[in-house]
Amino acid sequence: MISVEICLETVQSLRAANAGLADRVELCSALDVGGLTPSAGMMRFAAENGIVARALIRPRAGLFRYDDDEIAVIQNDIAAVRDFGLSGVVIGAALADGRLDRDLLARLLDRCGGLGRTLHRVFDLVPDPFEALETAIELGFDRILTSGQAPTAAEGAGLLGKLVAAADGRIIILAACEIDADNVADLVRATAVQEVHATCSDPSAARAPGEGDRFGFGHAPISADPAAVARLVTVAKRLT
Repeated sequence: MISVEICLETVQSLRAANAGLADRVELCSALDVGGLTPSAGMMRFAAENGIVARALIRPRAGLFRYDDDEIAVIQNDIAAVRDFGLSGVVIGAALADGRLDRDLLARLLDRCGGLGRTLHRVFDLVPDPFEALETAIELGFDRILTSGQAPTAAEGAGLLGKLVAAADGRIIILAACEIDADNVADLVRATAVQEVHATCSDPSAARAPGEGDRFGFGHAPISADPAAVARLVTVAKRLT
């Protein structure tokens, strides 16, 4: 069976993921910029409702090089995840040349005792994905979230398959980006991934500019559709 993780930013999406029997969720805010750290309230809500959740730890939009003050914020957010009793964190950091920042990641992972550890899509920007794969394994990550360094998992399927083979069971390759019930079977066959990550957003939900945009409040959030989650989970559970 293929495991399904739903990436989300609202409590409505959290309910949808739970109703659709997703295996796990990734808690975020601001998915329109690739996701930022969720609020403490969102973390507590997930924990109090018994949902298996990892929290994205990303203090701001942009690339993944952080100064000392940002690192302090990241460490505080990791502590919050532990305090709320969530299952894990989703983190990443890079050097100026795009390679993983091994030293910083080792420091951060030292704060993650007992938590699951996903390396986020900073991986999709590294110059050598196979070097980064080995670094992630050595550091103690249990998953790498990646689209195969392409805009979508389907486009990155070639690299995803090579990463699964190179990982050889030492770490999970968590395939991401525009995965749904209609394409997950083809992706699994092409890559042998065992876990997928999706938003399962409602395609009929309008995100056109509205009154809020006039004042700079932005579009409505990306929301998971419980029917789309359920369809993806149903198809994924039939795959091996």
